[in-house]
Amino acid sequence: MKRREFLLLLGAIMAGRPLHAQQKAMPVIGFLGSASPSHILAAFHQGLGETGYVDGQNLAFEYRWAEGRYDRLPALAADLVLRKVDLIAADGIPAALAAKTATSTIPIVFAVGDPVDLGLVASLARPGGNLTGVSTMAPELSPKRLELLSDLVPQVGVIALLVNPNNSNTERTTRDMQEAAHAKGVQLHILIAGTESEIDAAFATLVQLHAGALVVGGDPFFANRREQLVTLAATHGVPAIYQSREFAEVAAWPAMD
Repeated sequence: MKRREFLLLLGAIMAGRPLHAQQKAMPVIGFLGSASPSHILAAFHQGLGETGYVDGQNLAFEYRWAEGRYDRLPALAADLVLRKVDLIAADGIPAALAAKTATSTIPIVFAVGDPVDLGLVASLARPGGNLTGVSTMAPELSPKRLELLSDLVPQVGVIALLVNPNNSNTERTTRDMQEAAHAKGVQLHILIAGTESEIDAAFATLVQLHAGALVVGGDPFFANRREQLVTLAATHGVPAIYQSREFAEVAAWPAMD
């Protein structure tokens, strides 16, 4: 995820907009998270600080976290709208979609895969409406991860893909990955998990299917459960590839002790 571009864009929007300064002591950003507080929040505050915005000094926050339960997001987004925040920063596809449904007037900033395909904006060149943000190209890169993993373990003929069924991008990711697997001549099994217990069950199924490698789909819930995922992959001795470097950093922690 290109967090720096996302944060710079947010800073530019805030710098160029009065944000109802005449009505409030300081502007208020509503942060709508698909999962729970994570490393992204620290990067978010750091990026704002680099543009001169500091929490409690010239900026205030309202946080809403879905804790991986995406069905809670519509109510959380509606609550931010009710509180009349000046801007909504949406973390993850589910949060961005919920924010779009909740308001057509409050500016929304997102970082997602393909905002056009998701229906968030009309086009990249002319997004229109009240949404803007950064495209991470995650859907386009997912098949590349499978190809790379297959090249790294060429002896593996069966690869598993772990996806969250609650993510609106899952159908496209699954389709693209199946095409990539066919092109590489490997068999792809789809595993689904939307809760911690389902992650454990997915790995049990992976073992039963004799899958020799694993691709973990991009999803905020998986990012927040990266320690569990990395530990399970290591325990079962399954080579795995993930969307972000934070997973690799988790894997490196034991070596640093």
